[in-house]
Parts: sequence; C-alpha cells; structure tokens
Amino acid sequence: MRVLSVVGARPQFVKLAPIAHAMAAAGHEHVIVHTGQHYDAKMSDVFFADLRIPAPDVHLGVGSGTHGVQTGAMLSALDAVLLEHRPDWVLVYGDTNSTIAGALSAVKLHLPLAHLEAGLRSFNRRMPEEHNRVLTDHAADLCLAPTEVARGHLAAEGLAARTVVTGDVMTDVCLATAATVLADEPAPPAGLASGEFVLSTIHRADNTDDPQRLRAIVEGLAALPYPVVLTAHPRLVAKAAEHGIDLAQGSVHPVEPLEYPAMVAALGQARAVVTDSGGLQKEAFLLRTPCTTVRTETEWTETVDLGWNVLVTDLSTLTAVVDRPAPEPPDAAPYGDGHAAEAAVRALEEHLPR
Repeated sequence: MRVLSVVGARPQFVKLAPIAHAMAAAGHEHVIVHTGQHYDAKMSDVFFADLRIPAPDVHLGVGSGTHGVQTGAMLSALDAVLLEHRPDWVLVYGDTNSTIAGALSAVKLHLPLAHLEAGLRSFNRRMPEEHNRVLTDHAADLCLAPTEVARGHLAAEGLAARTVVTGDVMTDVCLATAATVLADEPAPPAGLASGEFVLSTIHRADNTDDPQRLRAIVEGLAALPYPVVLTAHPRLVAKAAEHGIDLAQGSVHPVEPLEYPAMVAALGQARAVVTDSGGLQKEAFLLRTPCTTVRTETEWTETVDLGWNVLVTDLSTLTAVVDRPAPEPPDAAPYGDGHAAEAAVRALEEHLPR
C-alpha cells in the first residue's frame, strides 16, 4: 500500500510522526509531501528531527500569503506530485490550508482521500479551520475520527458509512514524549520553578488581529500572580508590534516557540495553560494541567465536560479564571489508549479501494 501524506504546519508534523512510524512498521510505502505552509525552522524542520520523522520526499516551499493565495499555490504544485506517485491513499491531516489543498487535489484527480482527525467541529464558521475541516470531511472517502463525539458529528452530516474511530494520534505522541522528557526532570523554561509558572500560546486571527482583544489578553496574563511563559508565535510577535503592544509586561516572559519535546516538558511542569490552540487544550488534559482557552468554542468538548478546560469569552475575567484550583483527575480516556496511529493504518488497509 502506498500512502501519500500532505502536511505543512506544526500540528500536522506532530500528527505525522506516529503515522510515519506505524507505516514503516507495517511495511507500507509512505510518501511525505511538505507544502511549506510553515517555513520557519522552529515551526517546521526541527519537528522532523525531534520526532524522528523521515525527511519529506517533496517540499513545495509555498511560504506565506493570504488563505486564497497560499491554498492556490499548493494546488498548482500538488497535481503533478500526486500524478507522479499515484498513491493508493492521499492522507490529509487536521484543518489547515494544506489540508484543504491536499483534499481538493486528490478528489479532482480521482484519487482516494482519507482525513485524519475528521469530525471535529467548533460550529464557528468565522474560523477558516472550520471551513477546511468540514469541506475535507465531505470530500473524503474515509474519515478517521479521533473520538466518539467526532463520530457523532460525522453521522449527523450523513457520513457515518465513511467513518472509523481510531483514537487521537496526538495522544500517541504526547504520552510517549511526556514519558521520555519528564523522566529526565528537565529545567523549566525561562529559569522558573516547576509548578510555579503559567504556559501560554496565542496565535489565532480572532485574538491577534483585534488590537483591543489582544491587549486585553496580554494585560490579563500580565496581571497573574505567577510568571507566564508566553511562547511567541511569529504571527503574535508581528501583530503585537503592529498594534503597539508590549508582550513583555507584568508577569509575561515572551520566549521563542519551543521545540515539541520542550513544549511537552513545559506543559507537564506548568501550573496552568492559557491558549487558543486546539491541540494544546487536549495535551493539557492528557498531562492533567488545567487549561483556560481564550475562544468562544472548542473542538475538544470533552476537556470542558470533564472540568479541565474553561472557555473565556469575557476577557476581564481571564486572570481569575486562570488562577482557579485544579479539578479532580478523571477516569475517562476519551482520546484513546496511545495506539491511534496503528488503528489508522489498519483502517487504511481494510478500506483500500479495489
């Protein structure tokens, strides 16, 4: 079986890692195409080394641009790549521009399409990610859902017959990485003490493009009674400078984006997390670190239902919400047992078009 994976952004490299390992263990051919959506070395190349992912077979190098320009550049380059390799499956990941470009190219060329992390829904159509994931699910021949909630969303949209629940591949990576890095008792970032700092990431357009909203988030973090390690995504740095907002104020310590093992280590050592990242909400839950999400909704509703994640819509309450006590650890494991990649590869084998 030949599978061609299309990836291009930091979260997709993390999801790719267990799939690449499971594909190799099963003896299948795996072609990796990197679109170049994230082209900064700290957001891209380092992940392949840290997570022991084979170097991409193809690098499209599309770089930045508006959603339409970026997606169009990927599409114009992908057709030739897919025609050259003629895979049994085109596998796309998550909800980025690389996801929708890979999906569109595959279906236009009548190549079987599988979507990893299918069925997630924020029900916020202002998010470009929501359009990407919905359109990809409906184009896919096989929807690889991470949870039963995701399966329910797909069934409600008439896609039950195409759906397989595999568990969540990010769980595979997070738990395996945490077991390794935390066992070594690494030094926390910025010279801080374990359990005595808050970890934060902010990058979504709804938060960074609105000067008043971004200022309120930074001021809420700055007012916390604990140091805040803010891993500053390039988008956040650029928008803060554009809006005249100083990220290094009060309790906030901006740092460059952390490599994935260091990020997992910091997450396991933090007393709390503040984010607008979907993946980090779930990883915080897996490592039992209370999470506060500065969004109006989440795709990972289980984290909220189980008490480990609180959505903040009124930013004047951010400081108080972050400083809440941790809940009791749950017995539930909604994201699987850490073997989702093997389940995904089996699903691809079993549903291979004849």
